[in-house]
Amino acid sequence: MYKILEKKILSETVKLMKIKAPLVAKKAQAGQFIILRIDEQGERIPLTIADYDRKEGTITVIFMEVGKTTKQLGTLNVGDSLLNFAGPLGEPSEIEKYGTVVCIGGGVGIAPLYPIIRALKQAGNYVITILGARNEKLLMLEKEIKEFSDELHICTDDGSKGKKGFVSDALQRLIDQGKQLKIVWAIGPVIMMKVVANLTKKYNIKTIVSLNPIMVDGTGMCGGCRVSVGGKTKFACVDGPEFDGHKVDFDNLMLRNRRFLHEEEHACKWAEV
Repeated sequence: MYKILEKKILSETVKLMKIKAPLVAKKAQAGQFIILRIDEQGERIPLTIADYDRKEGTITVIFMEVGKTTKQLGTLNVGDSLLNFAGPLGEPSEIEKYGTVVCIGGGVGIAPLYPIIRALKQAGNYVITILGARNEKLLMLEKEIKEFSDELHICTDDGSKGKKGFVSDALQRLIDQGKQLKIVWAIGPVIMMKVVANLTKKYNIKTIVSLNPIMVDGTGMCGGCRVSVGGKTKFACVDGPEFDGHKVDFDNLMLRNRRFLHEEEHACKWAEV
């Protein structure tokens, strides 16, 4: 059993939990994820690692309550335990000294971006971070990310904080300023990553995206998380979750992510009965 040591409510639907999982924390790296199961009747869901502490033996996850399982997870409190907590899974981010890097996080995608930003800064990079959300209340980890960012730009759809507009607008401004950007990381809604990748492709700026397809076993056997990258089939769980954004078929990804909307709606209604 994996005990919940800390819980924070970041917004109405977004929660942070720190889980005691020393063996996972011992091996965790930026860019990887875990798969958890609440109880014997529960489904297995993947969550990207938002932070880890090897000394404390903890893993931090941040999730949005969207479907049945994330809503159930959100009802748990400090002292409760999870039945399964497997990881770290997936390939870690390729961290090295690139020069000037841009890290873009949208919505809940800000959470998995944090350990990448920290690792890139510790590797000696000049880190420019762009955070975006629909409004100020949905922004997260701003203080923690600012600590490892040489520049921090905030964008909100409604203009409640930072500049009004999208993360791609902020990225365009950096490019127009003549910044010599070596590589971009973009994590967030699929449409956001698509727009960013299309923009950087015009300027031949290498771009890494973290994909979030539907996943079942997390070991490459079920094929549920398959994605098309450069015309080839890849599995996000073992080949990713990070891929070259210029090669990802985002339209196919968005289509596949909508496959089980009806079943998810039914599961949520059933859980309320």
